Amino acid sequence: MDQYLDLFLNYATVEKGLSGNTIEAYGRDLTRYADFLEKSGVDAPDRISPSMIVRYLVRLKEEGLSPRSRARILVSLRMFHKFLFAEKLSSANPTVNIEAPRSLNSLPRILSSDDVDRLLQSPSGQSPLALRDRAMFELLYATGLRVSELAQLKVSNLHIQVGYIMTLGKGSKERIVPMGESAMTALTDYLSQGRPQLGKDILSPCVFLNRSGKGLTRQGVWKIIGRRAAQAGISRKITPHTLRHSFATHLLENGADLRAVQTMLGHADISTTQIYTHVTRERLKKIHEQFHPRA
Repeated sequence: MDQYLDLFLNYATVEKGLSGNTIEAYGRDLTRYADFLEKSGVDAPDRISPSMIVRYLVRLKEEGLSPRSRARILVSLRMFHKFLFAEKLSSANPTVNIEAPRSLNSLPRILSSDDVDRLLQSPSGQSPLALRDRAMFELLYATGLRVSELAQLKVSNLHIQVGYIMTLGKGSKERIVPMGESAMTALTDYLSQGRPQLGKDILSPCVFLNRSGKGLTRQGVWKIIGRRAAQAGISRKITPHTLRHSFATHLLENGADLRAVQTMLGHADISTTQIYTHVTRERLKKIHEQFHPRA
């Protein structure tokens, strides 16, 4: 099956223009799938039946993978088999009627406004790293960027004077995202006072640099947020995506249009954005239960 996997990954890279992170995820999921097929004695796409797909998903469940992880893998399998069928490399798509594992609609975790303030204020002082972290947090919360988009952000993508940034999202789709005064001020301070000290020996196009003057990695951003959250006294686990979820939810809670939020997040399908309307409804329900005398 390796030859079919190589053909698909090449198609996803060259023709679909998917990001490196997405290609890596597809490759990881499908390599694991190909190993399962090989051990099952399958060496051609036409020998893969729907029952075999179900058996593979059951195997993943037995190995302890969550419904969300199994559903993500099923997306990879669907893309793979859809490609094989479209290219006439198989006579059918065995994933057509396979339902995704349930409990995918668990609501995203968000921060309260108070916790957001505590996190944004945690990098105190005027050191280069404090200026960097403050600008990074302000920008994440102001724009809802994905961590990969933040790590890949170039200085040339910033348009601070007019208050917006350009970013490349999934599928290399470019979008414009506005940012507020707080993010603009924090970025200006970092670019003028912090970044020159971090990048004085290396000419990097990236906005956010590590101690060595090189662009921060996604993993680096995760570690910084976790450390700063602990400093701020936030006991729960915080990730870059928590700020993205909080950005979207707080916008909707304050009356933003769902389509506008979809555009800012870079979601191709509005159904993806609609999860945040469920979040706001759940929060209203909890407030009602907490404060209404007859709840």
